[in-house]
Amino acid sequence: MYSKQFILSFSLLLSLPIIFFIFIAPHVFPSPPTEPLIPISDEISDQTLFSSAAASTSLSHLSSGYPNPKLKIAFLFLTNSDLHFAPIWDRFFSAHPKSLYNVYVHADPFVNITLPQKGSVFANAFIANAKRTARASPTLISATRRLLATAFLDDPANTYFAVLSQYCVPLHSFSYVYTSLFESATFDKSDPDPSPRGVRVLFRTFIELISDEPRLWKRYNARGRYAMLPEVPFEKFRVGSQFFVMTRRHALLTIKDRVLWRKFKLPCYRSDACYPEEHYFPTLLNMKDPDGCTGYTLTQVNWTGTVKGHPYTYRPKEVVPELIKRLRRSSHSSSYLFARKFTPDCLKPLLAIADSVIFRD
Repeated sequence: MYSKQFILSFSLLLSLPIIFFIFIAPHVFPSPPTEPLIPISDEISDQTLFSSAAASTSLSHLSSGYPNPKLKIAFLFLTNSDLHFAPIWDRFFSAHPKSLYNVYVHADPFVNITLPQKGSVFANAFIANAKRTARASPTLISATRRLLATAFLDDPANTYFAVLSQYCVPLHSFSYVYTSLFESATFDKSDPDPSPRGVRVLFRTFIELISDEPRLWKRYNARGRYAMLPEVPFEKFRVGSQFFVMTRRHALLTIKDRVLWRKFKLPCYRSDACYPEEHYFPTLLNMKDPDGCTGYTLTQVNWTGTVKGHPYTYRPKEVVPELIKRLRRSSHSSSYLFARKFTPDCLKPLLAIADSVIFRD
């Protein structure tokens, strides 16, 4: 008869593989990626577009500082659903000349999206080279870069590039937005050298470059502990909102990037910390030109009551004049220019206060 000691030892030996796979293996061998790799066909298509944009030499206005009445804002919309707030955006742009703005939409081609009505600024704004997108994946980086490259090539007068979503709404009139970006000497409170009133000499990108986010280390390691090295050391890694207002020189810098993209397109092994669209742009600009960035965004987002990484979503009953006035408040600039996130049925109450509150600056 086997002794109790032998039986105990034998049982322990049999349990070693179980202990290894439960407690040790996850730390030695990473789990499968949380999202699929970007198709090589998409990569080839994008590189063709980016190379064409990078070859463009239309960059003069940002460094010249000479008055140019035709400087434009390119409004870049990312969407995977209907453009629910098209009517309020149409009202935002109405009565303003096309010589001051352009609109571009990247719509996921795998989603059935209702095209805006004829006469809407969105009717002919959908870019032809849109690809499939998914939240918390590098596909959103690619989509944003496609919008930047398309707008960069389309019109050399596009000077600022405002990235927005279908759930964003304006907080001010178009005139206020345009004047704030191009003419106001006091709009950017962090500007170390405000220019005289008129066309601003110093244009900077309005993007968050957050270095003290509590889960920064976890986000950095989402692809593996050493995956970002040596190109992206931890001390250079930044996070921030994926919705920003970028200058033309930074748009070109982003379009031309190959090095950091090779890192940020890698699949993640931690879904709870992988938000490439919130990491790539802040990190790239922090490494290339931090002084050319304000460090804050112009799109107001309420992160209280976050659900699965989504910001607080406003409902129709909350859409009152006091909400708009509260959302405008900013300690970094004279005012936020845009806000998110609103449910589609907020359109009616938003339109009801559009002329009396939103567009009355």
